Amino acid sequence: MSFAGDVGGAHLITYALDGRTAPIAGGETILHASLRSGVPHAHACGGNARCSTCRIQVINGLEHCGPRNDRERVLAARLRFAPEVRLACQTTVTGDVKIRRLVFDQTDVDLVDQSGTPDVVAPIGEERSVAIMFVDIRGFTPFAEPLLPYDVVHALNRYYDEVGRVIAEYDGHIDNYMGDGLLAVFGLDDPAGSARRAVGAARGIVAAMERLKPYFDVVYGRSFDIGIGIHYGEVIVGAVGAAGRRRVTIVGDAVNIAARIESATKAVGARVLISAATMAALGEVEPVWSSHRLALPGKSGEFVLHEMPHAF
Repeated sequence: MSFAGDVGGAHLITYALDGRTAPIAGGETILHASLRSGVPHAHACGGNARCSTCRIQVINGLEHCGPRNDRERVLAARLRFAPEVRLACQTTVTGDVKIRRLVFDQTDVDLVDQSGTPDVVAPIGEERSVAIMFVDIRGFTPFAEPLLPYDVVHALNRYYDEVGRVIAEYDGHIDNYMGDGLLAVFGLDDPAGSARRAVGAARGIVAAMERLKPYFDVVYGRSFDIGIGIHYGEVIVGAVGAAGRRRVTIVGDAVNIAARIESATKAVGARVLISAATMAALGEVEPVWSSHRLALPGKSGEFVLHEMPHAF
């Protein structure tokens, strides 16, 4: 298919985020017009409605878009597209439109096509000393309120993809997702140095969040921050759940303490707090960390928590 040549009597596509424009002729698809004009536009299946990577949100001019054809209707019904979310490879126009590409770069393409990873193999019914990490998003409700449901889920997947890569790099395992929070464990496969790997992962997650903020600012016009709590302690590792649906997880008071440490990051305005037990398990003194003495909800006495410095 050639993308060269004049486009007589064309209408105009305006691309949100980067402000580019492209002419589009009657009967021409939005994807065809994008590629002809040199506008990067994902189309993993080659523009045949066999994927959704070319999906767009029509911001203005939805009334100028032709009705969905059979191929687009099938995919839109399966993925529950809102009326303004269209496949660029199938959509033609009869007037000017303003659109936003919902799959913006290669990482977005990989997320849309991602098939997942296998579960970790871990000991069953054993006590283990591990490092437990809770990560929670700060300010996610105001971030998500003005967004389309697709954008909310995609933003979370983009964030979790980055965080998951860091956790895997430090030999951690994501035990559970809880909306805009997650629980990760270090030391299931190799207990040696689990506290240090967890702290290294925390540093990596903070750095990943800094890399993500420009993307979120460009695509959504806003961003968010995170809080991380880490505790080193003893847990029970076991397969739990209904018959046929069991999965390996961790239980024990150490998990509750890690969750409360993460919540404490809000009280002191910290990104990362670790317990005294975690600091001791690091095996060396890190004097640049500041300390806080706090009461944790549901726990007696005060806990000494150490705050990761902002520069590291």
